[in-house]
Amino acid sequence: MSIFHKKKLSPRLLQLSQIPLFSTLNPTGLAVVGALLHEREYVAGEVIFDQGEEAQALYVVLSGKVQIGHQSTTGMHRIAELGPGQFFGDMALLDNSPRSAQARAAENCVLAALIREDFLGLLETHVAIASKLSLQLARHMGSRLRETLQAGIVE
Repeated sequence: MSIFHKKKLSPRLLQLSQIPLFSTLNPTGLAVVGALLHEREYVAGEVIFDQGEEAQALYVVLSGKVQIGHQSTTGMHRIAELGPGQFFGDMALLDNSPRSAQARAAENCVLAALIREDFLGLLETHVAIASKLSLQLARHMGSRLRETLQAGIVE
C-alpha cells in the first residue's frame, strides 16, 4: 500500500493495515473487513475463551497482551503471549472444532473479533478480499507448524 493511500485511511483502518493478516488489503478491502470486526475490551485476567469451547471467531490484538495456555493433567501450560498486531483463534474460521487452548488477557487489552459467519459471508460477497485473508491465514498456520516441528513439540 502506498503512503498516499495510507494518508487517506482513518486511524482505525491505518492500524488494521499494519497487522500482517490485513496488510495485503487495499483501502476498500480494509474498509470492508473493518466493518465486520467487533471490538471488545478485556481486563487483566479475564478469560477470552476456554479450552474446549466452541470456536466462533478469530481475534486480533489491537492493544495490550493476551496469554494462550493449554490445560493438561499437570496444570495450565503457557504456550504464547501475544501483543498488538498478532492474532489467534484462526482455526475458528476454518472448522467447527472446539478450542484447543485457553486465551486470557495478560493485561488490559482491546481485541477485534472476526466471527466465522462474517468470514463465510465475505467468501460469498467479496471473494478477492476473502482470498487474501485466507492466504495470510495459511501462511501464518504454516509458519506456526514449522516452528512447532522445529521445537520438537509434535508428538
